[in-house]
This record gives sequence, structure tokens and C-alpha cells, in this order.
Amino acid sequence: MINILKPKSSEQKPDIDKIWDAFSKNRDAAAKEQLILHYSPMIKYVVGRMSIYVGNAIDFDDLVSYGIFGLIDAIDKFDYHKGAKFETYAGLRIRGAVLDGLRSLDWVPRSLRQKSRQLDEAYTALEAELGREPTNIELAERLGVPVDEMDEEIKKSSLMALISLDDYLEGNHETAASLPADDATQTPENLYEHKELKQMLIDALEKLTEKERLVTALYYFDEMTLKEISKIMEVSESRVSQIHSKAMLKLRARLGRYKSVLFA
Repeated sequence: MINILKPKSSEQKPDIDKIWDAFSKNRDAAAKEQLILHYSPMIKYVVGRMSIYVGNAIDFDDLVSYGIFGLIDAIDKFDYHKGAKFETYAGLRIRGAVLDGLRSLDWVPRSLRQKSRQLDEAYTALEAELGREPTNIELAERLGVPVDEMDEEIKKSSLMALISLDDYLEGNHETAASLPADDATQTPENLYEHKELKQMLIDALEKLTEKERLVTALYYFDEMTLKEISKIMEVSESRVSQIHSKAMLKLRARLGRYKSVLFA
């Protein structure tokens, strides 16, 4: 396996067009290896962002190994001469390969989809009953699980929501989370839906704690990785993952049919 974890920084930037041309013409093995090495930083970036859903529960290098297969698959299937942007295509393939790897683990059992739905329903019901956000203790009591396992359940629920969205998109459906362009071609219904989603997001974000808002902003708006957020907040990566998972649980409860926007 090609070692991409420690790329050589002293190497000159290759003429990527010539390399793609060589690979496209005769599937040249040397050109393919050069392409893998050239685009390999994408793997660490994609994995670095996705790892916020699992924290330290799965080794980073294991996630990278899944991503390598996604990059190789993207290179094999991409038609460079059509003029499309390879990075966009490869990012989706890498992400999909990591999700496939996570699906294969016992850490994501089949029963998790149902547990995730039960957690969302319990949170929404308790919030309505109490008039405030429920504590982990209250959630644990409602679900009948040990209190010390609640954080792990919330984290797994966040990952399950991500995987569920991926399954949905692979079925060639149009996600409800797609924000309509704000132009004259939009129907009144779409423009109203866009406005409604904006307001729901604003209201939901205002109800997060300061740390939850910061993690959400750094991850979704600044597109930072788990490691980068950890450094900025000066807390462990597992703590960032924990904060993110709790924020996602709160937001999912408030966004209803728009909740898949959190995982786009």
C-alpha cells in the first residue's frame, strides 16, 4: 500500500494535466501512483472532518485506510477530459468509502438506526414535557439505559444520522436539505421554504450553549477538521466530538424535516 500518511513536502508540484493524460490513455500504473500521492491530502481532510462523528472511538489511520480505497476508486472511474472538477467527485467517493467502512464495523450495529430514532423521539418528548432541554440523566431514564452510556448513545446517534442521509442520497433522491437558489427562477413555495429553514436554523442555533455554537460554526461554516477545532478550543478531540453530537441532537429535534441539512 502506498504510504500517504507522511507525504514528502520537498517534492515539486507535478504537472497534473500531463499525469492525467498519461493515465487516461493507457492506465499507466506509475501515473496512477502519482495521482494517488498528489490527491492524498484530500483523504486526511475528509477523514478529519468526518471523524467528529466518532471521536477517538475509531483509529484515525483506520478511517484513512478506508478513504484510500475511495480515492483509488475515484481515480479509476473519473473522466478527466470532460472538464469536471476531480476534487469534488473524489471527495464524495472518499466520504462514501469511509461510510462503507463504518457500516462494516460492529460499532455500528443494525439496531442502531432504531435506537437513534428512539433517542430523537425521547429528546423531543422530554423537551416538550419539561419546557427545557432534558439532561443526560433524564434521557437515560426515559430510554432505560445506564447514565454513563448516554454520551456514547448520543455520539452513535449522530453517526447513524449521517449514514442514513448517505443511504438516502445513494437512492437517487433529492434531499430536502438542498437550499434553493435565491433567484427569480424559484417558485413562491421554494422561496417560502428557504425563508422558513433560515429562521428555523437561527432559532435552533440560539438555543445551543456557547461551546455548541462554536463547534457548529467552526465545523459547518469554517469547514474545519476535528483536530483543528480541538486546537482552537483547547480541549481534547473526544470532547469536541461529544459537544458536536449533543448539538446535533438538539438541532435535529428542532429542524424536523430539514434535519438532513446538518449532514450535507
